[in-house]
Amino acid sequence: MRLSVAAAISHGRVHRRLGLGPRSRLDLLRNLVTALVRHERIEAPWARADEMRGYAERLIEYAKLGDTNERAMRMANFWLTEKDLIHKLFKVLAPRFQPHPGSYTRLLQIPNRDGLDRAKMAVIELKGNPFPPLIRPHRNTEKTLVNQLLKGYREDMQQAAAPQTPEGTPV
Repeated sequence: MRLSVAAAISHGRVHRRLGLGPRSRLDLLRNLVTALVRHERIEAPWARADEMRGYAERLIEYAKLGDTNERAMRMANFWLTEKDLIHKLFKVLAPRFQPHPGSYTRLLQIPNRDGLDRAKMAVIELKGNPFPPLIRPHRNTEKTLVNQLLKGYREDMQQAAAPQTPEGTPV
């Protein structure tokens, strides 16, 4: 059996294969974008959330142009399956993100889904949402290599900075 790196070569594929075909993929992404605009925080498999992230950010970029822009209205009409959310997009979300140049979403990994597939799960949320912040796991224990190196460096610097008194002189 020969091992190869076929998975690393894309050969013209620019997006993930989600759903049953191109139309199914678009419907899936539109429903995810609509749910994100409605709830401002959703839980989805990592691949779907990561793929949907770019489309949601691009939609917010268009919304920042205003509701008088024809292209922005067409994009909102296409991507939002629930038409009552167009008002929220232009009147609530666009003003919230107006001073920000980009990166309107946050993608956090959560524990894998229980069940048969054990899919890698993620939470995607709009920044500035009214929900309490999610807790990110921080590895700031003393056991990590970086913290051990920093601890040794600090000890060396303290010894070097300590005033050196010559031997035999009274203090």
